[in-house]
Amino acid sequence: MRYKTNLSQRGQADTATYRFAQGLGIFSIMLGLIELIWGRWVGRSLGLDGKEHIVRFYGGREILTGIAILASKDPTPWMWGRVAGDALDIGTLAYGYKRDPDDVPGITTALVAVAGATAADIYCAAKLSGESKVPLPPVKDYSDRSGFPNGRPPANTVVLSDTVVVSL
Repeated sequence: MRYKTNLSQRGQADTATYRFAQGLGIFSIMLGLIELIWGRWVGRSLGLDGKEHIVRFYGGREILTGIAILASKDPTPWMWGRVAGDALDIGTLAYGYKRDPDDVPGITTALVAVAGATAADIYCAAKLSGESKVPLPPVKDYSDRSGFPNGRPPANTVVLSDTVVVSL
């Protein structure tokens, strides 16, 4: 579990980012299943005819990464693994474009989808990386202190308000 480090919510569990990582883990498993089951069709639509084994391998990678995100207490390294996988996907799509420049619409659609997933993965991984692994103590509240020894001013002073003290 990660904890917020901003001053107003310091030490509270950051469940929103953790849930976001869990959602990306589920998305990863679903995407991996699609790549495993329909690897040939996905490969053909991306200009990777005869390379469906790469698509299926990437599907296995997605499934394993998704399971690791869901199973770990700290999904941060696995989220960075998704970012690395996204970079690999973008490189493979660029290779598919180089092999089959006639399939620009399919490859462009895939690049836009991968770019969106990459942005989400980078955001989540960076947010998780910037949080504390242990709860921080809450900010101390000193509003009830007067600043005087024994909690009251000396005998020769007059208190005009909470902040103004006049010595006589």
